[in-house]
Amino acid sequence: MKKEVSVGENLNQFVLFAFDDGAIPLRKGLRLHLNSFYSRPSDTVLSLGDPGDPDDRIVTYYGTVRRVNDELWMWYLGQGSQDENWYHRMCLARSKDGRVWERPKLGLVDYNGSKANNLVDIIDGDPIQTAVVFYEPDDPDASRRFKMIFESRRYDRQIAVAYSEDGIRWREGGRNPVGPMLEMAGGTRYNGVYYVNGQGGSHWSAGDWCRKLATHISYDFDHWSESSCLGLRRDPLPPRPTKYGLLNGPEITTGANNGPQVHLGAALWNRGNVIVSFYGMWNGHPSNDRRLVWMNLGLAISNDGLVFREPIPDFPIVAASETGYALPPAEITLQYPALVQGQGFENVGEETLFWYSPWPEGKSDGIRLATWERDRLGYLQPFTGPGSNPHFISAPVDLKNERSRISLNVAGISQYSNVTVSLLDERLRVLDGFRASDFIPLEASGLSQEVAWKGQPVIPVDEPIRVCVDFGGVRPEDLKLYAVYLNETE
Repeated sequence: MKKEVSVGENLNQFVLFAFDDGAIPLRKGLRLHLNSFYSRPSDTVLSLGDPGDPDDRIVTYYGTVRRVNDELWMWYLGQGSQDENWYHRMCLARSKDGRVWERPKLGLVDYNGSKANNLVDIIDGDPIQTAVVFYEPDDPDASRRFKMIFESRRYDRQIAVAYSEDGIRWREGGRNPVGPMLEMAGGTRYNGVYYVNGQGGSHWSAGDWCRKLATHISYDFDHWSESSCLGLRRDPLPPRPTKYGLLNGPEITTGANNGPQVHLGAALWNRGNVIVSFYGMWNGHPSNDRRLVWMNLGLAISNDGLVFREPIPDFPIVAASETGYALPPAEITLQYPALVQGQGFENVGEETLFWYSPWPEGKSDGIRLATWERDRLGYLQPFTGPGSNPHFISAPVDLKNERSRISLNVAGISQYSNVTVSLLDERLRVLDGFRASDFIPLEASGLSQEVAWKGQPVIPVDEPIRVCVDFGGVRPEDLKLYAVYLNETE
């Protein structure tokens, strides 16, 4: 069952998320709900630096959070008040819990006459526009344990790479640029292949140009595919309106900013058997006025790192309710509420954390934190009453001959509502010893409630299995099932 998971993680777990219809394809009497987080300036966890610091004017994400040993490291972009416009430098912050961040004095790069700052040493201090960092502590070449793919003016926004032993002193790859133009947001390694995605690629669109999620791949991080996979799009397709207007109807205004698009691809959370992603939901005004763009963050999932789908189309998983960015009646210089994602998810204790910042980046005053109870981004809930037999059956799971246990992320367990778990073979036949009648009832709700059957604490490993969960009791509608975990055990 060992899966190759997001770099820097150690996770021997197979996750059946409620919102993953690939993992849970067979359902009866269940409705999917997703849990939005509503953004607000008070959720800022990294504010502007002190006067004279290299990030005292702008702090924006366009970077990465990775777990490094027992800390979280954040590579982000900052700009000082003395810098020319659009001169973003890469900065580093560190945290134990993802909420309280410190700016280490790295002593590497001179800024304003001092090296007592948190600037990362990369491309001689030239501006960086976006960056995705990978951390692979097991790489036999210590000088490549940190890997970065970045976008900069130096290479006319084409894909470039850099390497580091410590994550703060970086040397460029010898072949830069190594790929075409890409404004990237997310990356992961999956089944031995590196993936990076963003907005770019040469893919047909209904208009002159449109933002879409495009993914490039590499097997060695030095050589990247020139072609890309079109993984997710939101722009209208014919016979809907295009740049030529409606047939025998009024002309419409179009352009690069108009309509629904996918902004900067998606941040990627590799959970082994599924990649969870948050993407930018660009919504352009019909006037094509960039100031009137509003942007939530949406949820999409992938089972191969290339093709993405939305569990609920156009659902805002992080809603852009930034009150400080609302457009007042007498002022047209500010933006509608809009957010931008970077690369960074983490489960810390009993919470799921995700970092983002306001958009446009030229007005970003800090990095925000969105939170959920651990893995509770969405849930399945019965919408039918007692006796209607609401349930689901998973896709076949091959445990690779690893001894495993099952646990549930579930809420609503009570004397009036309960769940029952049984195991089936690939052809939907119930396995002896793992029937509903063998199941030991759960006594309480929880983020990871281990399940068992009479005399059968460990599930069989010699064939693929399906997990069946039945929702019962006189009030099954009180139940919320967020995820099923198949955990490797000794």
